[in-house]
Amino acid sequence: MSAAPKTTRRGHDHAAVSYGSDAELLAVAVPFLESGLAAGEPTFVSLTPDRAELVRRALAPSAGAQYLTADDHYARPAAAIKSYRELMAGLVANGAAGIRILGELPRVAIDTSWDWWARYEAAVNHAYDEFPLRTICAYDRRTTPPHVLDDVARTHPFVATSGGGRHGNADFVDPVAFLADPRPMTLHPIQHTAPLVELADPPPSAARRAVLALTGTDLPAAEIDDLVLAVSEIVDNAARHGRPPVVLRIWADADHVVVTVHDTGEGPADPFAGLLPADRHIGGRGLWIAHQICSQVTLHRDETGFTARLTAGNPWRHRATD
Repeated sequence: MSAAPKTTRRGHDHAAVSYGSDAELLAVAVPFLESGLAAGEPTFVSLTPDRAELVRRALAPSAGAQYLTADDHYARPAAAIKSYRELMAGLVANGAAGIRILGELPRVAIDTSWDWWARYEAAVNHAYDEFPLRTICAYDRRTTPPHVLDDVARTHPFVATSGGGRHGNADFVDPVAFLADPRPMTLHPIQHTAPLVELADPPPSAARRAVLALTGTDLPAAEIDDLVLAVSEIVDNAARHGRPPVVLRIWADADHVVVTVHDTGEGPADPFAGLLPADRHIGGRGLWIAHQICSQVTLHRDETGFTARLTAGNPWRHRATD
């Protein structure tokens, strides 16, 4: 196989593959990775351990692909963007003319936090566009729900094919339009009970006290402290930039604390708010902080206004009932 020319332009070539067998995945992954290695491009694999080993065995023993731990890189969308941007900036500073990444989300992230990660898949079309980057995002269609595959099609401008090829994706939606499209917010299981706390137009200090006063949760103090900071920022954002009334609600059990902040405004004007560092956009700073430190953040717009839901605790614990 002839080596592909080095990438010289900047811009994120963002492709997806939905595969139905290990052989189908390898038919796409191996030529993509080998082409990058032959061109001298830094080439990364960020897959779950079993599939990473599958790819490792399929490549030549001397192949110089680098392997990243998927669970570490995909803990939170905003953290993943920050980590990858730092990685790529360092590679470009060291002379990389092209970068390749084959990655996949952990199954639990798809099952429990997909709306969060759907926003990530849309945002990286913009967030990584300053780098000479080619990526393939892999989704196993045997286990990936149809609504997720629909979003995958809408967030990837290219479809990767066997033998190292790719073609344009007619289903792709501009990231700004995708992120602006209202999405339903599935209730966390503990939201099916009455909230423990409900406050109207609370100042940030009252919001902080309400979270700190919670009992009956076994979450570490550091995680509660992070939630206190995030809640304070979101309540302050809602009061400054939203439309009253601002309503704070809190639910808690031994493993989770869920906080919603609702106002009757339209929410932040920046479609990338929370996923990219704030640049004086409405609501940007508080959402950026929340996306960095909360276990899960969900944003929702409907006819009643804008809601930010912040979750502390492992969002995967209630996977069977969510």
